[in-house]
Amino acid sequence: MHFNSYIERVREENSSELADSIIKTTSKIIDPYIKTFTYNEHINGLLLGNVQSGKTSQVFGIISAAADEGFRIFILLTTDNIYLQQQTYARAIKFLDSFNVCGEEDEIRFKENNLRKPTIVIIKKNSSVLKKWNGNISSSGFCTGNPIFIIDDEADAASLNTKINQDDISTINKYLDDMKRKSSSSIFLQVTATPQAVLLQTIESGWKPRFVQYFKPGDGYLGGDYFYNNVSVPACIRFTSENELDELLSDDEFPDNGLIRSLCSFLLISAHVIVTENKIVSNLLIHPSIKVADHEQIANKIGSYLNRMILEIQENKLSEKLKESWEDLKKTKSDLINYDDAYNFIKDSLQKGQIQIMVMNSRNEIGDYSNGMNIIVGGNSLGRGVTFPALNVVYYCRRAKAPQADTFWQHCRVFGYDRDRDLIRVFIPPFLFKLFSELNQSNQSIIAQIQKNHID
Repeated sequence: MHFNSYIERVREENSSELADSIIKTTSKIIDPYIKTFTYNEHINGLLLGNVQSGKTSQVFGIISAAADEGFRIFILLTTDNIYLQQQTYARAIKFLDSFNVCGEEDEIRFKENNLRKPTIVIIKKNSSVLKKWNGNISSSGFCTGNPIFIIDDEADAASLNTKINQDDISTINKYLDDMKRKSSSSIFLQVTATPQAVLLQTIESGWKPRFVQYFKPGDGYLGGDYFYNNVSVPACIRFTSENELDELLSDDEFPDNGLIRSLCSFLLISAHVIVTENKIVSNLLIHPSIKVADHEQIANKIGSYLNRMILEIQENKLSEKLKESWEDLKKTKSDLINYDDAYNFIKDSLQKGQIQIMVMNSRNEIGDYSNGMNIIVGGNSLGRGVTFPALNVVYYCRRAKAPQADTFWQHCRVFGYDRDRDLIRVFIPPFLFKLFSELNQSNQSIIAQIQKNHID
């Protein structure tokens, strides 16, 4: 009942292709592991997908099918990111209409429903939040005689015992273990696109998955093999200077560089999708560094440059840089919007102040980027599951002395389905393109091993 209801919603809102993929993935977990569950054990499993390939949709399918098998209590964990928690909660409300869906402040709804409907609680992996909901679960008494089903999205972030080499237990890991033990039996499903840390655990840790299931993305997915293959440089890649970040931060003016080209490309692509395709949103993502101060500085420079563009419009000087970017886009998008029409749209948008600049980091709460033209600047908050619709341009120049594979790969927010391969642009220095290409090759090797040997 619950699974069929969910699949119908997916077919209505998305596509039959996604629905068929969910059915296939769900059957590979439900039939061998959920239907044979003994209700007297605690087991861990791993659902592996690609970045931005629809893992949440697959998870909702597994939850719905598990509810049909009698499970009543589900905890869906997100990273400690308010944007991601709210995004996941909103999607659950929309698609899991046969469930009692609870957010972090819904203790009353959780208890008053009294499991008349299967209940899913969507919370962040935050120590105070986990402590509170451990208490709510205990006081409800719902786990008496009922197994608990916990889904850990981005399971390689925060959940693992980071103090295991010191013979100690990290805080988040302890709270998650406590949550599992609220019932005499549990299923703990780890979900991630970067499984290295999860797979490298020992059996003795108690968190190594007993099984792993990989699901392939749909045909319309643009991922690592498209953006970062080792065969050739894709048509969407535009190389920037290796030291462009230093130039941006040190120059009081706005130097003629990759960031300006990315802004011009974004304005033109926005004109095309909004005017010719009647789209309501177009986004540009700028990831300059991990430092909050750098985000503010870059955002201020972009604001200054947009103001300069308004002056250039008045002096009829704007056309040159835009025309260069229009000609570049025309190379891959043959039916690109007429240049004069694009120019008039951009001119009108700039003069009316319709382009938003948002800073997304630990100090700033971001606004709504699901409508209009948005330039989003940030650091770590731009990774780990947050989805940006109609992400048409990415400018990425972050550097690290010792880059971590999982951290960098999770920044690939440009991966996904609602992308036009003929329009999309990624501005990146050559050394980072090389790094991402190596990461893609490594990830493909891991997936191939899992498909061949499963968890062994």
